[in-house]
Amino acid sequence: MRFLILILIIGGIVWYFFLRKSPKKPKNNHEAELMLECCECGTYVSSKEAISYNDKYFCSKKCLLKNKKG
Repeated sequence: MRFLILILIIGGIVWYFFLRKSPKKPKNNHEAELMLECCECGTYVSSKEAISYNDKYFCSKKCLLKNKKG
């Protein structure tokens, strides 16, 4: 009888620390980012990554140069 109780206690400890699934915390640390449209190709990029030139926004240097040429 003591052996059975000991096995149950050890099993409970193993389950509690190793096998149970911990509740997942919601990730609400994301702030809403402003998305801007590239005026050359139409791709949306975050305001942090966008390149601003003459009050226009571009997704890359390639699109910026393409817009400057023509």
